[in-house]
Amino acid sequence: MAEKRVALISGANRGIGLEAGRQLARKGVHVVLGSRDPEKGKEAARSITGEGLEAETVRLDVADGLSVAAAVEEIARRHGRIDILLNNAAILIDGPGGFRSSLFELKADTARQTFETNVLGPLRLTQAVVPIMQRNGYGRIVNLSSGAGQLSDMRSGFPAYRLSKAALNALTRITAAELASTNIKVNAVCPGWVRTDMGGAEAERPVEVGAETPVWLATLPENGPTGGFFRDMRAIPW
Repeated sequence: MAEKRVALISGANRGIGLEAGRQLARKGVHVVLGSRDPEKGKEAARSITGEGLEAETVRLDVADGLSVAAAVEEIARRHGRIDILLNNAAILIDGPGGFRSSLFELKADTARQTFETNVLGPLRLTQAVVPIMQRNGYGRIVNLSSGAGQLSDMRSGFPAYRLSKAALNALTRITAAELASTNIKVNAVCPGWVRTDMGGAEAERPVEVGAETPVWLATLPENGPTGGFFRDMRAIPW
């Protein structure tokens, strides 16, 4: 019997990350939920294991390189593999240069803090996990992006977040190009406007729908796409 795939999801103690973990676990994947707060991570894992599914947690702060290294090392020690990486952790700062502000109000600290989590976090995790995927000859990396980062439809508003998601899309393309000769597929996804703590109560999509395309990309077959940007399982412009 083949070993179960192992998935690491950052920022997974709530929202799309947690729901994606639940949906992956239902597909037979062993899920590791990354959370900055270990207790919240354990509570999230229990919400999945309570269904008779497999899930565990690991302390993970994507803005801290030492935390990333320790988390990946711990998962590799436990399981000897990481097959799926879902870069979900992200922040949207509601302040000067944040959610409602103009680009001309953007503070450098807001931009730095946003990029630390939204861009350098996925970069750190990708650099740490890819060697493990390469050893096992298989990998699926999914970057949770946003339509806010689409250059084809770029507008004003929340500039730090928009800039970070555009950069995450660039990271997706670069990573996919470097891994094009391998069985590691790298894609970005816009989940749409989802009812989460970030999306707010007025968002049009339930979290279950928001998680569907990330889960699809996390379980692509060998002939699946790489280096693409998707919403509702369809390619969208960068």
